[in-house]
Amino acid sequence: MATTQSLKNKLASKSQNSPVHGYTIKQLMNSESVKKRFEEVLGKRAPQFMTSVINLVNSDTNLQKCDQMSVIGSAMVAATLDLPVDKNLGYAWIVPYGNRATFQLGYKGYIQLALRTGQYKSINVIEVYEGELQKWNRLTEEFEIDFDKKQSDAIVGYAAYFELINGFKKTVYWTKEEVERHRKRFSKSDFGWKNDYDAMAKKTVLKNMLSKWGILSIEMQQAFIEDSEEREFKDITKDVAESNIIEIEVEAEDTEPVQEEQQQEQVAEQQTLI
Repeated sequence: MATTQSLKNKLASKSQNSPVHGYTIKQLMNSESVKKRFEEVLGKRAPQFMTSVINLVNSDTNLQKCDQMSVIGSAMVAATLDLPVDKNLGYAWIVPYGNRATFQLGYKGYIQLALRTGQYKSINVIEVYEGELQKWNRLTEEFEIDFDKKQSDAIVGYAAYFELINGFKKTVYWTKEEVERHRKRFSKSDFGWKNDYDAMAKKTVLKNMLSKWGILSIEMQQAFIEDSEEREFKDITKDVAESNIIEIEVEAEDTEPVQEEQQQEQVAEQQTLI
């Protein structure tokens, strides 16, 4: 039978122009080990989710340049939280950071996770336009807004609010200047901010409010950790066997060279015995 090293050599010559590590996202997703991991988390919904990740990478040249195993790792985080990675939905993103992909939670993702706890009666975050804000007291949280007094489309701040089923309420308001100071201080990548500044700003305000005053389920605590911009990349697919990936590629190749190599090895074994 063909040796593992010979199969690696075949792949190496075939994938010189492929992404990092020589494997495309589709090849990695076809690995039985990767499939099994996603199926364990998502069950019957795994194929649909995995296809969405493949489509995401194929439509983003920046993600194609990343280590594709980091894409798999980020996708697994989203799968664990049961959140889609479709850019248009805004629940979660897989974004390039250097040559690695990283998981990033959107403000809609935080709202979704909060609602799942069953502890929130209502929760929302909005942009505040010029002329709408009438009064804001940071100490008493007295917040007055009049949407009919909007003067222009210029955004001056962002407001977040939640009410728990036990009656506890919380309101926070950040000016646009406060959000910008936070971005400059803590953001290591401008990818999200460049693509949708308002969505990132709303996420920042909402995340800060929930982390200080919200009820956090274990799932939400995990989301806060994974969404931390200061965390190091965690390869949660390190147990994916390289041999599984190789087997996938061999199936697509012509079997004649492999058969010829098998015959050569058998002859060599017979000569050794003689």
